[in-house]
Amino acid sequence: MRKLVMVVAALGLGAGMASAEPLLGRWLTAKDDNGHSGMVEVAPCGNKLCGKLIKSYDETGKEMQSDNIGRNIISETVPVGGGQYEGKVYSPDRDKTYKSKLELQGNLLKVSGCVLFICRDGGTWKRVQ
Repeated sequence: MRKLVMVVAALGLGAGMASAEPLLGRWLTAKDDNGHSGMVEVAPCGNKLCGKLIKSYDETGKEMQSDNIGRNIISETVPVGGGQYEGKVYSPDRDKTYKSKLELQGNLLKVSGCVLFICRDGGTWKRVQ
């Protein structure tokens, strides 16, 4: 019985910490080189954050099919303080994963990243309510 109480307490504590994380939720990405965008849902994965692509949109904003649905766009991401995050962001249009910095500013998320010495501005993502 004591073990069950400890497990329930640990799960409750973890859920409380996760709900306090401001990056959690759904984000509409900036348009890529092809004019496409996506909806990414950020959730805990282990002791880090990941963001899975749940919808994809064409250049007119119409929902479209994509082989990347269900793929982690954000991975291995951790808060470093002051609304700043570091981790990895996958770019479907370039088929590359960038070592990235994310900066949370209210309902906006500024994304940038580098592969070797090639850096890219990932644009500003918007929180989806």
